[in-house]
Amino acid sequence: MNSKYCSTLETPIGMLMIFANEQFISEITFTERESDGISANELTKLAARQLDKYFAGTLKIFDLPLKQSGTNFQQEVWQSLLNIEYATTLSYAKFSEVKPLAIRAIATANGKNKIAIAIPCHRVIGRSGKLVGYAGGLWRKKWLLQHERDVAQKGQTEFKF
Repeated sequence: MNSKYCSTLETPIGMLMIFANEQFISEITFTERESDGISANELTKLAARQLDKYFAGTLKIFDLPLKQSGTNFQQEVWQSLLNIEYATTLSYAKFSEVKPLAIRAIATANGKNKIAIAIPCHRVIGRSGKLVGYAGGLWRKKWLLQHERDVAQKGQTEFKF
């Protein structure tokens, strides 16, 4: 999938780059650099607006055409991530209940998700409630989960580990 367009967005937890082609958002990733002159399109601008609303606490469910390259199994895992409700966490064990022997493969597919936040891989945590594995860094995962709980006024007000 060729990503021809890019928008950058400054967020409370760092800069995001949003990549798309004419039809789909293919990547939302944390970065330390600008987009190197790649121009935005309507999809990358739409994603930036929705992410702004997410960080402002006024958007809980993204409405974006998303498509990233991956195996059928990875696609299935990423699709399942979309079913985890806002301000809710699931352990890897719980998330993989339908395929318990595939827990490692599921964790690996989760780690290969290139569409941060909109495909909420940050909502999957360790069995004991511990934060594990997040490509953007565990401090960002903690911030995202705390943000969602604060907005939803749900659960703990702060994660204790």
